[in-house]
Amino acid sequence: MLAKRIIPCLDVKDGRTVKGVNFVSLRDAGSALELASFYSSNGADELVFLDITATVEGRGTLISLVRDVSRTISIPFTVGGGIRSEGDVDSILGAGADKISVNSSAIRNPGLIDTLAKRFGSQCVVLALDVRSNPAMPSGYEAVIDGGRTPTGLDALSWASEAEHRGAGELLLTSMDKDGTKDGFDIPLTRLLSTSLGIPVIASGGAGSMEDFREVFDDGKADAALAASVFHFHEIDIPELKEYLRKERIPVR
Repeated sequence: MLAKRIIPCLDVKDGRTVKGVNFVSLRDAGSALELASFYSSNGADELVFLDITATVEGRGTLISLVRDVSRTISIPFTVGGGIRSEGDVDSILGAGADKISVNSSAIRNPGLIDTLAKRFGSQCVVLALDVRSNPAMPSGYEAVIDGGRTPTGLDALSWASEAEHRGAGELLLTSMDKDGTKDGFDIPLTRLLSTSLGIPVIASGGAGSMEDFREVFDDGKADAALAASVFHFHEIDIPELKEYLRKERIPVR
């Protein structure tokens, strides 16, 4: 079995790391640069940087901050937020990122995934998929965009499958219903997509305890697990989490 990855997420607004519940009521969690440096030297396998207001503010990602972070860390680094074109990706990769993630822009223009995968390689293209529970959808889940503000009418599993077919190499799956609640990942959702797709799935939304990570790897079949506030505020530290997972016979790096 491949080793499971533990990934902190920096949700960045105005250059600061923030965290809320269900993407609202944001509070400051510190300097993005300082947190990135800390995680790089304290056991994180990768880092995700999301400029959470770039899309709704109609601007590009904060390139200067991406460059500063990339110079500070020694682990793979994914950047998302406000990416709409090959030029945006060129700038972000040129600033030192290893992968990019697309969400709202890919739903509005699905061909963007084909274009980016063809030019930069599928290994570089992560589909970020934010979902809410919706019993009217075939899978029971609907894709949402604009930081969860806008329903799309798209079935989450159907869209994820299409994105994989178009060339996305990885899925960052966030349960908007669970985000920031700390009552555990959405296991049925994660298992559904992990077992239905042929690409790695990163589970996100709801981490509150070490047991939640064990459960999302064991029962949810996730390839990686992402969290923010439990790491930022030292409710869980990654070295201790990895030791716990090893004792639970979950392979970690």
